[in-house]
Amino acid sequence: MPNQELGRVFQALTDPTRRAVLERLTRGPAPVSELAQPFRMALPSFVQHLQVLEKCGLVQSTKQGRVRTYTLAPQPLKAAEHWLSAQRAHWERRLDALDDFLKTLKE
Repeated sequence: MPNQELGRVFQALTDPTRRAVLERLTRGPAPVSELAQPFRMALPSFVQHLQVLEKCGLVQSTKQGRVRTYTLAPQPLKAAEHWLSAQRAHWERRLDALDDFLKTLKE
């Protein structure tokens, strides 16, 4: 996943409303009205959150009649998890090296 796409995923995840929507979608697809119900905001404002999630690939939507249903698309989250794992491994190695160096100074 290119850095720009990864950046969009992390930017989408910064908002608590969007994180809550993703959490809800882990239980299965849901129409906009159901997704919007727990939030105290106008529907057009809520739909903007869904558009951000869809633009970065975290959700997909289908429309049947007048009902738009959203589904979780986990691939971008897997890519973000992979990036975070690589960063964690890198920094653990760096901190272990620093720890070793500090131990030699202490001796």
